[in-house]
Amino acid sequence: MAGKPTPMMEQYFALKAQAEGALLFYRMGDFFELFFEDARIAAGVLDIALTSRGEHDGEPVAMCGVPVHAAEGYLARLIKAGCRVAIAEQIETPEQAKQRGGSKALVARDIVRFVTAGTLTEEALLEPRRANLLVAVAPLRDRVGIASCDISTGRMELEDCAADALDAVLARLGASELVVPDDWPKDWPDTPDETIERPRASFRSEDGETRLKDIHGIATLDGLGDFSRPMLAAAAGLVAYLDHAGRGKLPFLLPPVARGTGAHLAMDAATRASLEILQAQGGGRDGSLIAALDRCVTGAGARQLAEDLSAPLADRRAIEARLAAVHHVHGDPLLRADLRALLRQAPDIGRALGRLVAGRGSPRDLGQVRDGLAEARRVRDMLAASADLPDLLQRMSGALGGHAALVDHLARALVAAPPTERQQGGYIAPEYDHALDALRETSGNARRAIAALEAKYRGETDTPALKIKHNKVLGYFIEVPAKHGDKLMAADSGFTHRQTMAGAVRFNSVGLHEEASRIAEAGAHALAAEEAHFEDLVGEVTARREAIAATAAALARIDVAAALAERAAESDWCRPEVLDEPCLDVTGGRHPVVEAALARSAERFVANDCTLGPDDRLWLIGGPNMGGKSTFLRQNALILLMAQAGSYVPATSARIGLADRLFSRVGAADNLARGRSTFMVEMVETAAILSQATPRSFVILDEVGRGTSTYDGMALAWAVVEAVHEQLQCRCLFATHYHELSRLAETCDALSLHHVRAREWKGELVLLHELARGGADRSYGLAVARLAGVPKPVIKRAKAVLDKLEKGRAQTGGLAAGLGDLPLFAATAQEEAETAPDPLREAVETLDLDALTPREALETLYRLKAQAAETRN
Repeated sequence: MAGKPTPMMEQYFALKAQAEGALLFYRMGDFFELFFEDARIAAGVLDIALTSRGEHDGEPVAMCGVPVHAAEGYLARLIKAGCRVAIAEQIETPEQAKQRGGSKALVARDIVRFVTAGTLTEEALLEPRRANLLVAVAPLRDRVGIASCDISTGRMELEDCAADALDAVLARLGASELVVPDDWPKDWPDTPDETIERPRASFRSEDGETRLKDIHGIATLDGLGDFSRPMLAAAAGLVAYLDHAGRGKLPFLLPPVARGTGAHLAMDAATRASLEILQAQGGGRDGSLIAALDRCVTGAGARQLAEDLSAPLADRRAIEARLAAVHHVHGDPLLRADLRALLRQAPDIGRALGRLVAGRGSPRDLGQVRDGLAEARRVRDMLAASADLPDLLQRMSGALGGHAALVDHLARALVAAPPTERQQGGYIAPEYDHALDALRETSGNARRAIAALEAKYRGETDTPALKIKHNKVLGYFIEVPAKHGDKLMAADSGFTHRQTMAGAVRFNSVGLHEEASRIAEAGAHALAAEEAHFEDLVGEVTARREAIAATAAALARIDVAAALAERAAESDWCRPEVLDEPCLDVTGGRHPVVEAALARSAERFVANDCTLGPDDRLWLIGGPNMGGKSTFLRQNALILLMAQAGSYVPATSARIGLADRLFSRVGAADNLARGRSTFMVEMVETAAILSQATPRSFVILDEVGRGTSTYDGMALAWAVVEAVHEQLQCRCLFATHYHELSRLAETCDALSLHHVRAREWKGELVLLHELARGGADRSYGLAVARLAGVPKPVIKRAKAVLDKLEKGRAQTGGLAAGLGDLPLFAATAQEEAETAPDPLREAVETLDLDALTPREALETLYRLKAQAAETRN
C-alpha cells in the first residue's frame, strides 16, 4: 500500500470519511475488518489480536477483524465501552462486480447503518429488563422540547419543560444517547457531557410535524395529542438522527404520546440518586428500589415497572386503577400463580416486532410474535374467567385479542423453533407450500441420488474404490485411487479429468454434472421460495404492528400487576389509601431495600410509624448516628413514591396524601467535575428545594449544615427549618444533630420533636432503631466512635474535650443562647422587605448642599426628580 492507495483502500478512505468519527466495520467476505486507529481502539476494547496489512505512507497499516457471524457480541462490547460503529456492507456480489467492471472489479460497499447506544434493536445488544431510550432536546424560546423513543419497541413520547427543569426530565429518562442541536450552549446547566450534536436545521418544528404525519400516514396530528412547537422541534431532531443512523431507513415508531405537565410526581436528579430508585449509589441494580420490588417474569414487565417507579403518577384515579389491578391479583393466589406461569412462557414480542419492522428481523422473531400472541390469547381467556375484573385489567384483557388469524397463519407457516438466521432456510413448515416441499425433496434426496450414481459408476468401471465426494471448490467430483486412473482417462470412458492428487485422481461426468446442477438449482429455488414467504409474513405482521404493540404493552402491564401482588404477598405489604389531602399516615412502615437485606441475614427490621398532617407537618428528628434517622426518612419517601406508582407498600397500613413533588437531600458527595465540595452540593440541593417545593410537596432533609462550621451550620439549619415551616408549608422530615433546633418547637406550631432511641448499657451503646416523641438529649457521638473502633486513647481525649465544651456551654447558655428572642422567618422576611434600601433617600443624604453652585443645585434637583419618577414606575 506504499505510494498510491489501492482501489480497496481508496474505497475504505471514502467510507471512513462518511463514518463521522465512528469505528468503521468494513465487510470483507466473512469478516468485518478495521484499519488504522479504528483497529487499535477495537483491539484494545475487544482484547483481540492487532496485526498489520501492507503499508500506507510508509507505515504498516494496523488491522484487526471480527467474524460476521459473531459480530453482535463484539458490537455489544464496543457500544458498552462508549464507541459508535458504522457498518459498511458489500452491496453487490462478486459476480455482479465482475459483470459491472470485469474480473478485477472491486465489490461495491456502502455504510448501511450506524450502530449507537440509542439505536440498538438486536437482542444480543439490549438488556432485557431495561428500556433503551434515545432522547433529543430542542430549546425554543423559553421552553425546551424533549422527544424520547425506544426503537426496540417503537414507543415514542414528546414533552416540554422550562429550562431549569430539564435536569429532572433527563434524570427520569436515563437516556442511552442524547441528541442536541450543534449550537447547544456549552454552559447549559446539568446536561451530560457526552452528547451527539446534529445540525440546528434538523430541529425545525415544521419539519417535526411533517415527518410525524408522513410516518403515520395521517393528515393532522390533532388525533394523537396536543403537541407544542418545542415538542415538534425535538421530534424533528430525533427523526432526523434516526434517519441518519439508519441511512434513510427509519426504525419502528409508534404514534407519539404527549406527556402532560403535572401528570407525574416530579423528582430531580439528586432525589433520584439519593433514593436509589433504579440504581444503587455504588452503581448497579443491586441495592436499588427496583431490585427489591421486581418480581416480573418478562423483560417487558421489568421495563414497565422501571418506568412506573421513575415517573409515579400524580392523578388519584389513575393510581387507584393500578392499585385495584394489584389488589385483584393479590387476593387470588391461584390466578396469580397461573398468570405468572403463562407470562413466563411469553417471548418479548415488543422487541421482536421492532426488529421485524426495522428490517433486522429473523425467522425466530416471527416465531416469537406467533408464540407471544398465542400466550396473550391464553392470558385473556384466564382473565375472562375471573369474576369482578377491575377496569384496568379489563382494558388490558381487551388489548390481548384480535390476532387469531395471524397466529393461525404463522403457526401453519413456521416450524416450531425457527432459526435466527434465514440464509440457510429450513424455517418454513412442511406442507405449507407444496412446491417448496418438492424442491426440498429434490435437494434433500441428494445423498440418495449421489449414492445411486456412485453405485452405477462402480459397476460400469469395475472399480469398487470409486467414490463421489464434494467440497466448496470443486463441488461434486468422482475420485478413484491413482492405480485406477488410466481406466477413466480413456477417451470413450465418459469421464472428464479434473485433478490429479498424490494418491488419487478426480473426474467429472455428464451425469454427475446434471445431478449436481439439479440439486443446486432445487436448493437455490427452495431458499428463494422461503425468502419470499418470509417477506410476506413480515409484511403481514408489520401491517398489524400497532395492534401487536398494544398487546405487548398490555402483557407488560399485567405482568407488573402480578409481580407487585407477588411481592406484597411475600412480605405482607398493604394497599395504601391514596387521598387528596396533605397527609402521610403510615403505621408500621419499613424500608423495602433494608428490610430485604436484613432478611437475608435472618435479622428483623424495626418498623416505625409516621403521622404527618396539616397540624403536624414538620418533624424534627434527632438521635445518634447509626440509629436509623436516614433510613426512616428514606423509607417514608419510598412509601409515598411506591404508592403513587400504584404499588402496595411495606407497612401495616398507610394513608398517603398525593404529592406533586418529592425532594430528598440525604447524604452528599463531592462533585469535583463541576468544582463543588460536599457542602456546596448540599447547599445547591437545599436551594433547589427551597425554591421549587410547594405546599403539596414531600421533603426529607438530613443533617443540613453539617459540612461547615458549627455556628454556620446551625444557623443555616435553623433558617431552613423556619423557611420550610413558614414559607413552603409542606410535609417534611428533618433529621439533625443540632439539639438547639428543638427550641423551634416553641414558635413553630406545625413542628414536632422526635428522636431515634438509644441506650448505654455497661458502657456499650445499644441502638434501638425506634422512633419516639420528644427531642434527643444527646448524640452519643463518642459511643458511636467507640463502636467504629476508634482507639481508646483518642476516645478518652475526646471525652475530656467534650466535658470542657459542655461546661462552657452551660456557663454561656450554649450555641442557641438568645435565639429564642429572634422573630420567625416570615417576620424577618417582612422586616427586610420593609427596610429595603431607598436609592432616592441615599442620594439625598449624600449631598453636600453647601458645596453646590446654583447651577449644580438645579441639575441635581432635576436628576432627583427623574430618579423619583423611575422608582415610582
